Amino acid sequence: MSGSRFNLLLATTAIVIVLAGPSHPAFAGPTTDVDVSAAVPMPESANLAPPSIEDIATVTTEPPTGAMSPIPSFPAEITIAPAPETAAPVVAAPAVVAPRVASPAPMAPAVAPPTVAMPAAEVTPAQVIPAQVAPAEPVPAVEAPPLTMDQKVAEKIHELLGTKADRFLDRKANKAAVEAFYAARAYAPLWVEDGVESRRAKAAAAYLAGSDADGLDPTDYPVPAFGRDDPGALAEAELKMTASVLTFAHHASNGRIHYSRVSNDIQYTLVPPEPAEVLGKMADAKNVGQALDSFNPPHAAYKALKAKLAEARGGGGGGGAGRISNGQNLKIGMDDPRVPALRARFGVAEADNTTYDKALSEAVKKFQQGRGLQPTGVLTNALLDGLNGPRRDHDADIIIANMERWRWLPRDLGKAYVMVNIPEYILRVVDQGQIAWTTRVVVGQPGSKATPLLTETMKYITVNPTWNVPQSIIYNEYLPAYAQDPTVLARMGLVMDRNRDGSVHIYQPPGAGNALGRIRFNFPNRFSVYQHDTPDKYMFAHDKRAYSHGCMRVQDPDKYAEVLLHIANPREGYSAERIRAMYGTGERDIQLQTPIPVHLTYQTASVDAAGHLVIREDIYGRDARLLAALKGEDRRIADTPLTAERREASGYGAPRRQAVQTTRPSGGGFFGLFR
Repeated sequence: MSGSRFNLLLATTAIVIVLAGPSHPAFAGPTTDVDVSAAVPMPESANLAPPSIEDIATVTTEPPTGAMSPIPSFPAEITIAPAPETAAPVVAAPAVVAPRVASPAPMAPAVAPPTVAMPAAEVTPAQVIPAQVAPAEPVPAVEAPPLTMDQKVAEKIHELLGTKADRFLDRKANKAAVEAFYAARAYAPLWVEDGVESRRAKAAAAYLAGSDADGLDPTDYPVPAFGRDDPGALAEAELKMTASVLTFAHHASNGRIHYSRVSNDIQYTLVPPEPAEVLGKMADAKNVGQALDSFNPPHAAYKALKAKLAEARGGGGGGGAGRISNGQNLKIGMDDPRVPALRARFGVAEADNTTYDKALSEAVKKFQQGRGLQPTGVLTNALLDGLNGPRRDHDADIIIANMERWRWLPRDLGKAYVMVNIPEYILRVVDQGQIAWTTRVVVGQPGSKATPLLTETMKYITVNPTWNVPQSIIYNEYLPAYAQDPTVLARMGLVMDRNRDGSVHIYQPPGAGNALGRIRFNFPNRFSVYQHDTPDKYMFAHDKRAYSHGCMRVQDPDKYAEVLLHIANPREGYSAERIRAMYGTGERDIQLQTPIPVHLTYQTASVDAAGHLVIREDIYGRDARLLAALKGEDRRIADTPLTAERREASGYGAPRRQAVQTTRPSGGGFFGLFR
């Protein structure tokens, strides 16, 4: 027998002896641990004779399971009797077969029986003797620390966003984005800190109160009153402040009025700011005022108009030095960011707060008495108008309308771009922020033939273009004239045939008399307008040049082509002379390797190079319509676009298909318009 099996037998025997104890009759005699240990024969390793098969009881082996090694069972002769119900456990005496040894050697006192090391995977429940474990003492519960006020506010924010978000956020996109923003920060407040209005909130409130400096209306961005020690009220103020900031960012970026509410011939790509980005910008900003201001147009022309707006209002602009913006009526005890400016204006001693106090109210009473008004001490907007002094309302309104239209334009106009100012009848090419070239243009007639407002990309230039007469001109003008005089088209150099679908097609081949002249500048758009040459050069001598069907005639197209190709195709060496050498009877397209943005704008107010404000004629009535929308009953929702159905109901209808101009500024009837 191997040594390991013999050790197993010894261990088993020792376990049985320990379990049986001195109370069993088979073990009568020694009662101490030392006596028990001495009674167990322990062979000396030096005197141990090799065991024979008779020395060891039969050991049964369970069949192997899977890949596990065989696990030996207890000897068949060893049994453990069940314990009586009332007595201490009694173990039946096993028939122990001791190995043959020369002479038994007593065990040393206090030596534990040998153990057999077995792999953990081979241990069965029958081989494990559970230890007696004393019951664990109960662990006292640890009380959670009390919630801070900001944590209580966070809980209320979570609750309000889940149940009453519609009370604060009127845009579906805003609701989802605001919920995601607050959820990402465990609903921690953005405008509340330590249970009171934060510095960030005060800075934002001060900026919003002065937003009329940018032609906006501060009443569109109300600042809530932040109370104290009331998590519910603070949470509501938090969400109201968030809503005001989001509304401001939308207005500053895209305008208070969507262009679809002004006319059907305006098409810009507006990119509203993402609510999550706005709030993230507020959370990360070191200067909240600068962060809010960044949503306004960055263009130098816009900033110049902003300065002129301050001058037109009496020198200061809303919220700036010299002029105090309108807002809520102020009574004693109310908090308002305009209070420091009011103290300075009335000469009241400064205080480290923004509370409209009794001292300021008394100063207002004196001002009211001096004006023959009832001395209530309440500061109203009418009183502020008198305090700020007269303002040139007409100029201010025109400036505001133009600042609003600047919000429709892309923030990035392009490294190089073409800008047409329709009321000025001027086209400018701008390269790297500098005006590279300027020329006069003829624009569309007022009414249905007005030149549209849009931003598109010029992709190619056509030399010797064919003029394909638009269907609107064919059916409204040419066919009625042809019915009266069948020779009229030939005398105009026009050719009439039919398309495959049977519709009439009228075109004018390339040539010196072509209505498009020698060059056409193409920037595909839904209004089918473009820029081109014209045989009628005399029109450029007029101060007012609104004669076309919507397209723009360019005074010096050869030079215009040279300037554009120098920017777009710099290595090809195009010049005005080379362009003129290409004139003939065959069309030729020159692709622009670098497409150039084209912006058709309507600037009735601008600041010239000398810093003077220039007000121009509103030839299409766009200022009047925009200002009416800014002051109308629907102004609270006017920043959302009109659907096609609502546009039609408003009298705008679907976008018309514009036509190339062929009209002359004088002459009567059809033959006076077309020669």
